[in-house]
Amino acid sequence: MPEPIITGVPDTAFMVAAWRALESEQPDAIFRDPYAARLSGERVGAVDRRGKYLVVHLAGGQVLLVHLRMTGGFRYEPASHERAVLELDDGTRIVYRDLRRFGTWLLLDPEEAEAHLEIRLGPEPLGRGFTAAYLAKRLAGRKAPVKAAILDQRTVAGLGNIYADESLWHARIHPLRPAGELSSDEVGRLREGIRRALRLGIRRQGADLGDGTYAGGRMQHEFRVYGRTGEPCDRCGTPIEKTRAGGRGTWFCPSCQV
Repeated sequence: MPEPIITGVPDTAFMVAAWRALESEQPDAIFRDPYAARLSGERVGAVDRRGKYLVVHLAGGQVLLVHLRMTGGFRYEPASHERAVLELDDGTRIVYRDLRRFGTWLLLDPEEAEAHLEIRLGPEPLGRGFTAAYLAKRLAGRKAPVKAAILDQRTVAGLGNIYADESLWHARIHPLRPAGELSSDEVGRLREGIRRALRLGIRRQGADLGDGTYAGGRMQHEFRVYGRTGEPCDRCGTPIEKTRAGGRGTWFCPSCQV
């Protein structure tokens, strides 16, 4: 599996102590009861990340893929909107909560897990594979707005709505520009804008938007455009505007993003 970001956790047994199936009509969003029996007594060999997936490598050979979606997360203490509870052999209780119930769990063989990720994800934005040449090739000929193009996880793994807006501000690129019309200089600026926005978000431990997902994060105090409709642009003073791109709310500066 290419470019794991988080590796190495203590080898420890765990079992599912409680299991709550999602009340959802989406087949891939339902926890299936057999998972509980298959995870019971398993040992965790390593935990990686690819894009927005947590990749849990089990000693028995299988791989658990967890996609948190918008509001999923793990807690050490009881939480609202619990969907599953894992108990470690040392008595630690780990709660999986998901307010909007969009998260997915998949238990797969290693080859299946690798194939699942390979067809869905591009390179890691902070990894060596995310070059300007690669990005230019992915955007070439595309008529979709550049905002939608970079939200495509096959273009760049892990980039979400907030950091797409912030990246485009750093790159001085309008989010509705057709992706295939960017010059080579603009593609280079976009690559650097993506990396800059993400590094800043990591240093600030994400954005605490009040839903508990990134509790304690500070990035919300440093947004350049996201959620700042009518506020002055930090670069030129023009009021920030909001539009939609790729079905997502999108904030930008109408003066210095062209």
